[in-house]
Amino acid sequence: MWLKLFFLLLYFIVLFMLARIFEAVVWYETGMFATQLVDPVSLSYKKLKTILECRGLGYSGLAEKKDVSELVEKSGELTQGELYSAIKKEKEQTEAGDAGTTYFSGEMHFYELVEDTKDGIWLVQVIAQDREALLSQSNWGKMVQKVSQFGIRTGTFNCSNDYRSCIKRGWQRSTLIMSVPQTSASKGKVMLKEYNGRRIETEHIFRWMTSHVAHRIKTLRQSEQLVEEWRSDPAHPVKMFLFARLSQPPAFFSSLSVKFTGRIEFIFVDVCHWDNHSSLSEIDVTQSPAYILKMPEGIYRYGNSIGEFLSLAAMDTFLRSVQPEVNDLFVLSLVLINLLAWMDLFITQGATVKRFVVLIRTLGTYNSILLVSWLPVLALLQLPYLDTLYGYSLKLLRYADTTTLASLVRVDWTFYSSHPALFLSTYLAHGLLVDYFEKKRRCGIRSQEDSTTNLEWLASLWDWYTSYLLHPIAALQQVPSDYSDWEDDPNFLFERLAFPDLWLRPLVNMDYITSLPTWRFRAAGQDSGEGSDVRLDEETDGSHSDTESLEQMDAGPSRPQDSNTQLCMYNNMDPSSSCQYVCAAASSFCCRHGNGSSAPADSAVKDGCLTSEGVSHHQHCDWSVWPCDVLQCSECVVCLENFVSEELLMGLPCGHAFHQQCIVVWLAGGRHCCPVCRWPSYKKKQQSAAQKISNENTLQD
Repeated sequence: MWLKLFFLLLYFIVLFMLARIFEAVVWYETGMFATQLVDPVSLSYKKLKTILECRGLGYSGLAEKKDVSELVEKSGELTQGELYSAIKKEKEQTEAGDAGTTYFSGEMHFYELVEDTKDGIWLVQVIAQDREALLSQSNWGKMVQKVSQFGIRTGTFNCSNDYRSCIKRGWQRSTLIMSVPQTSASKGKVMLKEYNGRRIETEHIFRWMTSHVAHRIKTLRQSEQLVEEWRSDPAHPVKMFLFARLSQPPAFFSSLSVKFTGRIEFIFVDVCHWDNHSSLSEIDVTQSPAYILKMPEGIYRYGNSIGEFLSLAAMDTFLRSVQPEVNDLFVLSLVLINLLAWMDLFITQGATVKRFVVLIRTLGTYNSILLVSWLPVLALLQLPYLDTLYGYSLKLLRYADTTTLASLVRVDWTFYSSHPALFLSTYLAHGLLVDYFEKKRRCGIRSQEDSTTNLEWLASLWDWYTSYLLHPIAALQQVPSDYSDWEDDPNFLFERLAFPDLWLRPLVNMDYITSLPTWRFRAAGQDSGEGSDVRLDEETDGSHSDTESLEQMDAGPSRPQDSNTQLCMYNNMDPSSSCQYVCAAASSFCCRHGNGSSAPADSAVKDGCLTSEGVSHHQHCDWSVWPCDVLQCSECVVCLENFVSEELLMGLPCGHAFHQQCIVVWLAGGRHCCPVCRWPSYKKKQQSAAQKISNENTLQD
């Protein structure tokens, strides 16, 4: 997890440095920077019209180049970066044509996209039944190209598909319909406007549209109105002011007022006939045009930093970073989490099929965790008690996004998003380098799994899949074979959250059995050579076990408890019920030790319960060889036999001990839990403080 984060951060640093190299190359070849100003008089008439179309200003009636250049100067300063961006966008729109237009199938389709969306501007061409369209195919294509660069969506409604709807709305002739949100509130009512002009040129239609959209922006023409609007307003803490000598604001400025409805208030200040210029000096506005973002933290002059062009895309990116909505943050987190997940394709070593299987698993896991994590975040944002925290978060974000570094990041975002091939190629190159260094790093510790071929790995995957089908549910995480705190691994936590076991029993890897503690049972004062004699005496005295058991039962309250009673006390269980359970288990899992003989059943069981035959062994056992976290006992509750010196024992994480042969047969049968307490045999158990003190006291005794 942390390794992928490191490589992703390194990739972002590489992208940042690569963008600076591109800027240096452009400066070396042309001698110009993107922020360098351009004199409009030095440009051709065609380029000036391109700039005006990109900003959304009408130039019909301006036949001379001088008038067009003056209009460009009145709308804002022109930079080399904006000129290059406008020319590039014009070429892209010419190639795209009217491919982005929507064809409505009927009334419900029109209502769903146009009237119910309420957060955009639509231009719809209505074609009456058995009549021609108002605009020809070529003129409609030009109109689509002209308005699409301002975020205005277009569509065509043919009354032949739904004639009753056209009669209901009064569309008996071919016309143009524009939908604009009526109020300044978010998700307000939509107002439908019909074009009634006689001239059907694209320039006149565009001017009709921009005039209606400009009515949504508050226009100030007196100094008293400016003083009133400049004051702090808790309802609208962020305001975007445009000071210019224009009859109406540019189309890109008006379109942004629709996109940021409810978040940012747009205000146009017409200074053509301004009566009090001292009021402008008081708020530090010394020149026009000027784009001023007023925030509670202060004012910010848009256009002075790199990448801040007078276009819809550039200002939209800037305002989204300053005043984002929840959907913007979700999209950003979605992009980052998928870039992080794709790093698994290069970090994972081994067969190619294995890489892609791991990638698909990681993509599903990370995206599931992301969606689940956003649900409580959205719920918390609805609480009124967190408004203060939300306000402080936006304040910190505005402080960070008005710095020079933030402007460079926005420029790089715009550059790489407009050149996706370059972004993907650099990501692939970075991934290949990561793969190369990972191979070098794992060269000395390369496992056998990393060197498997595609067919071998597919065969192992098929074995796992068939085993998965034969069980209720499979645990996708293999249990580690050590006693480390593997539950704290974030990757394991992600997978357990994405694929929970619920109440079904998982299929567990058997490799953990090899890591369970094993040791040999030894009696006190005896070495390994005396084990056979002790065992022989045990078998010789087997016939007298009933008599000894009865004598011990009559010994009174001073006798020590048998091992099964001790086990039941450790686990808060009824000894009789535990005895019955262990006896039932022993009936199906019989074990023989030593020379193959075993004690008779009646010598170990009396009235359905275990006897206390192992008491003598419990008193004379050498506990120094026992692991510190294993409970002391003298018999195996699986086979119901006492431990004999030099026998191999095995302990489970819960602390209970058994014959190794008995417990391995038990676990291999699919019962991955302790026969006594039912604790999972593959899961580490934290020992309580009381148990630790009890074990220490027992060892001292």
